[in-house]
Amino acid sequence: MSSLSSALTSLSSSSFTCLKHPAILLSFRLIFLLIPISVLYFLYRDYNAFKLLGPGGTPSTPLGYIKIKLLSIFALRNVYKPISIPSHFRPQSGYLATLPTRTGTRPQVRGIAPQRQQDQRSPTHIFNLLSAALRELAQQPKNQLSERTSCFEKHSAGLFALTPITRTCRGEVCHAHPSDGSLHMTLHPADAKLVIENRWGERHPLAKGGWFRRFVPREFMMIYAPRDEMEVETVVDIVCAAAWWVSGINIGTITGRDFKQERLLDVEVDAEAQAACWGCRKRLCQKVDVGQMVGKA
Repeated sequence: MSSLSSALTSLSSSSFTCLKHPAILLSFRLIFLLIPISVLYFLYRDYNAFKLLGPGGTPSTPLGYIKIKLLSIFALRNVYKPISIPSHFRPQSGYLATLPTRTGTRPQVRGIAPQRQQDQRSPTHIFNLLSAALRELAQQPKNQLSERTSCFEKHSAGLFALTPITRTCRGEVCHAHPSDGSLHMTLHPADAKLVIENRWGERHPLAKGGWFRRFVPREFMMIYAPRDEMEVETVVDIVCAAAWWVSGINIGTITGRDFKQERLLDVEVDAEAQAACWGCRKRLCQKVDVGQMVGKA
């Protein structure tokens, strides 16, 4: 027993002596020095990547970077999972009857605010065609749309409904990003599902509803940049769906829907639906009309 104790004491003593060896001490010092340097280098590269996304809804400052990193903790983990449509949601069907499947793979997307494509961007002449098409929608009086600086992004141009019936940021329908050609917009959940399934877009990472509505609506989507003239036509059809959802007005030709009266007639909520309605649970029903309440639900 005494020999075992002596052996353990000797081993412990030799181990301690090894730890005091200059080479080992130097290794430990280098490790403790490299850890903070590695962390700082990662933060430096990540911050630069954040700034390279360009101007958006969040300032390209250290404070803006910290805000986005904190929000990313709570971001959606699967942006390709469609939103479920509650039974009380009116209307249950969306605007789009069908969509062609987008060819190729999805683009690589980075960021939250700003959120941008890293590849498959729109060529300049294609983005110009898209911008002209959006401008033309705003110029037609029957569409009741206006073009001004995006309320969400604070930089790029956006389309706004003059008389919105679904809550977005000051009635914004959509905005397009000149840096990559992608768009952000708010869609009926059924239309958003069709967009995701046919690879035309994905949900915004903060489109979770509840407390996150202060940033973007639950139905907020990123639509990928069109790569050619045919894709511009499809993206404009999706914009028409967003305009219908926000304003209630049919500005396209692919569904045969009538004007705002149809959306207003669809806004009917019974007592059971009110019990399940997010707006009612938050006691908003006494402050807004039924149409606005369903827009928030």
